[in-house]
Amino acid sequence: MSTYCDYVVDEYGMAKLTIDNPPMNTLNTKVMKEMTNTVLRALADTSVRVIILTGKGKAFVAGADISEIQDIDSYQQGMEFSHNGYMLMDTIEQAHKPIIAVINGFCLGGGLELAMSCHMRIASDKVRIGLPEITLGVIPGFAGTQRLPRIVGKAKALEMILTGAHYSAQDALAIGLVNRVVPDESLMEEAVALAHSISSKSRISVRAAMDAVAGGLEISFEEGLEIEAGNFARVAISSDAKEGLDAFLNKRKPEFKDM
Repeated sequence: MSTYCDYVVDEYGMAKLTIDNPPMNTLNTKVMKEMTNTVLRALADTSVRVIILTGKGKAFVAGADISEIQDIDSYQQGMEFSHNGYMLMDTIEQAHKPIIAVINGFCLGGGLELAMSCHMRIASDKVRIGLPEITLGVIPGFAGTQRLPRIVGKAKALEMILTGAHYSAQDALAIGLVNRVVPDESLMEEAVALAHSISSKSRISVRAAMDAVAGGLEISFEEGLEIEAGNFARVAISSDAKEGLDAFLNKRKPEFKDM
């Protein structure tokens, strides 16, 4: 039974993971470990094709647990706290199923680090986003200094990290930090529609595309082309590719079998 992370799966293969640690869904060691296990559960669940991650109440995640950071009194404890965060974020980023952050409220510190580890981000027009750790005399500890520059560029990342400022959803959209901003009242509806659009596709082509994008980012362009070509070739000879092409030519909806 989940204490901090609710887990439900709908008929279309969309798993909804809801962080539930009132009042602001802060991340402590127990929450992060349970979330890691819940994500692994969704990845192992053969009925799940796409995952959305959101927060209950008025926050996505308002940050790491300040009281737990206060209790750190040794270098080793600090390293362990960061590594617990890395385990969760890396599990999400390296997932073979798409994970969408549905940012419904405050998304600060560890919350933004969590959202950045997801493959896509959709935000309410009322959210506040930022990495305010420096205002508390610390720095981001869950890979914020590494993922943010890779998403928005070095200069903007340094501005955000060194000022600790909060940003609006529209600010985040302008710098490519979120994929889209939608009215708060229709946030979940649009997020579910996006998830269902992805879940309707062939599982093998979704996975191949994700692998090509993720693998290519870590190597040269030319090496990335080889990953893409290999993945394309494997997908092109699949039954789903034959079905998709035939459906297109005959103006009907494809029925993918993930084969």
